[in-house]
Amino acid sequence: MKPESPHSPILGIDLGTTNSLVGVVDSGFPILLADENGSRSTPSAVCYADDGSVSVGAAALCQRAHHPRRTITSVKRLIGRRGGESGWQPHYNLQELGVGPIEVSAEILRHLKSVAGRALEQPVSRAVITVPAFFNDAQRAATKKAGELAGLTVERILSEPTAAALAYGLDKLDEHQKVAVYDLGGGTFDISVLEMRDGVFQVLATAGDTQLGGDDLDRALAHLIAQKLHQPEGDIRFLEAAEAIKKHLSAEETATFESISIDRSDLEKLARPWLDRTRQHCLRALSDAKVKASDLDEVILVGGSTRMPLVRQFVAELFGKEPNTSQNPDEAIALGATIQAGILAGSLRQVLLLDVTPLSLGIETFGGLMNIIIPRNTTIPAKAGEMFTNAVANQDSMLIRILQGERELAKDNWELGRIEVPFPAGPKGSARVGVQFSLDADGILHVLARDTATNTDTTLEIRGTAIDVADERVEQMIAESVEFAFDDMNERVWTEAKLKAEELLPAVEAALTQLGDAITAEEAQNVRQHADEVRQLLDSPEHDAKALKTATQHLDDATQTLAVLLLDRAMEESLARRGIL
Repeated sequence: MKPESPHSPILGIDLGTTNSLVGVVDSGFPILLADENGSRSTPSAVCYADDGSVSVGAAALCQRAHHPRRTITSVKRLIGRRGGESGWQPHYNLQELGVGPIEVSAEILRHLKSVAGRALEQPVSRAVITVPAFFNDAQRAATKKAGELAGLTVERILSEPTAAALAYGLDKLDEHQKVAVYDLGGGTFDISVLEMRDGVFQVLATAGDTQLGGDDLDRALAHLIAQKLHQPEGDIRFLEAAEAIKKHLSAEETATFESISIDRSDLEKLARPWLDRTRQHCLRALSDAKVKASDLDEVILVGGSTRMPLVRQFVAELFGKEPNTSQNPDEAIALGATIQAGILAGSLRQVLLLDVTPLSLGIETFGGLMNIIIPRNTTIPAKAGEMFTNAVANQDSMLIRILQGERELAKDNWELGRIEVPFPAGPKGSARVGVQFSLDADGILHVLARDTATNTDTTLEIRGTAIDVADERVEQMIAESVEFAFDDMNERVWTEAKLKAEELLPAVEAALTQLGDAITAEEAQNVRQHADEVRQLLDSPEHDAKALKTATQHLDDATQTLAVLLLDRAMEESLARRGIL
């Protein structure tokens, strides 16, 4: 890694309750940085193991089921507060672990700093960090101290609504506008009313609750799951299931866990009182700003909880207008922090953004599905990417088809070009190929595919086609995407369910063979019966995705005993090889 330059970039960091992100201005444009697994989002979790080791992010969450009292989540709710001051009670005790909220937050920030250093291939030590607008001086000072403890020079503590407004490009507006930022994240809620005049922000009023967020709904849903299963509360599995079910029900009407089914209506019944707690804050902010809801030019949504259809409906009714959902609510604050960091570093070019992508750009993924990289109506210039892996064993190359369109299946979109990326043959999931789309202001699409094992790049330039699409062809594609939306989504859900089932079946057969007499005949028969049900649904011409997903889940549940036995056997073999047994 190169030494740090005196003109090194300033990082933009969203230190969130549930997830945290880091970004930087690259070549004049803000981008969010991905870790070695291709993920731009890092869970705000830290696990302090018995042996003194510390893991952060997804690695820490993997430890939560086994070490719930050693795995710290939602620490943002505690930072800058005296003991007992917060009404929220976590499932862990920081004093027992010998750390405080500042130290835990510093571990997350240290991890984000390393993600940035690896991605940029140079040390970085300066950052802008966001906090809720409702954070008091003690909470802001504690956040800054956490940054310093992580080895960062904190150039600015930035209010999250201001960051969101930057991400939405509201600073580019010449006319006088009033905007409300409704920010419902994992652990905090903020409502701010801002006034923009000639690109200058003024916060007219802010209100909120630093102890209100998606985490509270997760706990209420976990309580419901425990009740339905007639199990005692406190099992971390129920909380993890609640998080997954909540996300699933933003797109689907029903979700299942073990033997129970949860409908969207069940979730919305739980969410109503939770959501109503934001109403008084919104009304107070409007009153303090001396602004009526009808005076607002925009209401923008921030925070992962605003993905819920009920939240969007609630906001539309409360403010009397449809909210602006043009930005990714999970990434808007990080993007705004990155823009502010770029302004402070003098690395953000003043670019007139005139054009947008008329249709989505993406690639074909396993199963013939369209995976969108740059969504339709994204303002250009734009840059985005993801990490992909080999879907089958002994695969020695990956064919990347670059697609344009709005349909769920690759075959129904237009192919712009293709790249083949070679890599050493290996087991399924062993290859790591990063694909980046960079669309410049002239509408030229640059596609870069990198084999991360060898750092070998393959590139393709596509001129004009990404932007210069006849209006009638755009209208035709959009009309078809609406006309066939139901069928397309059904086929996508079926394909995804089919891939999961086809991946699980051979693994189950291999486990049964490997374990042999280690399991009873009744257990083996039960697993085979569930496997037969999955096979029958796979062979059925009806493509019943819901039934297949349910059958696959039942098979997965039935094989939990096999997984434990295989893990125990692997542990025994490992100990035997080391001469311990």
